[in-house]
Amino acid sequence: MGDGPRDLVVVPGFVSNLELAWEHPPYERFMRRLSAFARVIVFDKRGSGLSDPVDRAATIEERNDDIRAVMDAVGSERADLFGMSEGANMAGVFAASFPERVSALVLYGPYARATPTEGYQWGIPKAIREIATRDPEEDTWGVGLSLALLAPARLQDEALVRWWGRFERQSMSPAMALEVIRLNMDVDIRAVLPSIRVPALVIHCTDDVIPVEGARWLADQIPDAEFVELPGDEHWPWITNPDPAVDEVEQFLTGVRHEHEPDRVLTTILFTDIVESTERAADLGDTRWRDLLQQHDRLVRRELDRHRGREVKTLGDGVLATFDGPARGIGCARAICEQAQTIGVEVRAGLHSGEVDLVNGDVGGIAVHIGARVAGQAGSGEVLVSSTVKDLVVGSGLTFTDRGPHSLKGAPGEWRLYAVGD
Repeated sequence: MGDGPRDLVVVPGFVSNLELAWEHPPYERFMRRLSAFARVIVFDKRGSGLSDPVDRAATIEERNDDIRAVMDAVGSERADLFGMSEGANMAGVFAASFPERVSALVLYGPYARATPTEGYQWGIPKAIREIATRDPEEDTWGVGLSLALLAPARLQDEALVRWWGRFERQSMSPAMALEVIRLNMDVDIRAVLPSIRVPALVIHCTDDVIPVEGARWLADQIPDAEFVELPGDEHWPWITNPDPAVDEVEQFLTGVRHEHEPDRVLTTILFTDIVESTERAADLGDTRWRDLLQQHDRLVRRELDRHRGREVKTLGDGVLATFDGPARGIGCARAICEQAQTIGVEVRAGLHSGEVDLVNGDVGGIAVHIGARVAGQAGSGEVLVSSTVKDLVVGSGLTFTDRGPHSLKGAPGEWRLYAVGD
């Protein structure tokens, strides 16, 4: 993607899925930032994501063949390489082996070898290695546990862990994941580093699970390499906020640092909540109410998946979600209200379309407040929308009943609201 004056090959880390990654807003921002100054080329390694399955993990030599094959396929004679984690090792070896095809090299979260040894005391901590190399029958793959390496501070983010588990499952099978991990534990590129003769930048986070001292040592072994230490613990640059890493990459490759503007997008905001939830909780008791909420959350997430919605956060007895199209948002809200009745609860929903600020996966701005106020005016089982939403779905076949003008707390003027018809 992108049509900048230079080619930039992004070499992914341990697992990847070119399609699913775009559901994660920080990844989308990562790719759009890079494609603002380069033609970005990215791929799933053999055996991962959308690439064909293989019967064994690929060697470093074969992984380098993959980089070359991808560059040949898109007509890229010479490119910058941006490798992350395992991909950093791949990119480093490729740059040393094919310097005529590499203009510059960026290594993010690299490690010379995964396990400590004489003369190199850094590597992946033993506890993380033990978790990573368990047999797949122990169900450690596909539940999001690799975040313990990639972004340990985000392990308390249930929505991210749940999505990351899905990303693991759709990126690689448990058996292949185990084989790749075990192969990576044996990789050692220390001898290659002095042979890298292209301009190089090494980026590493201070609190990365893989010690920053090892990355600093690695940078010292590459002739004239630059080293940048960033705050945080993220082993990949696009788990939460890619901007600090991309700023450094852009400065290194182009000599210009991007001037940030507020990250605002037009989106449709959905709020839902269970009607009379306090009374229901009191009637059912804590255990039964908790079970009911789990059923409710499952059906909400199922409908969000079906309608291409993005769950921003749960709100106890409801959800805040966003959609890239208002008709899909309405369809999802109606489905949630209908499906909720099958488990014995009534849900109400409100939608508004407007510009929102994107901040570390959350959304903010007046449009979000308006969406919440619209939902607060909805009746039991009702989907209520603002006039903005109604105007944006003209021609969709949806019908509406005018609920008249309303004053919405915190929003200027009066807002005409509409109930979605059958």
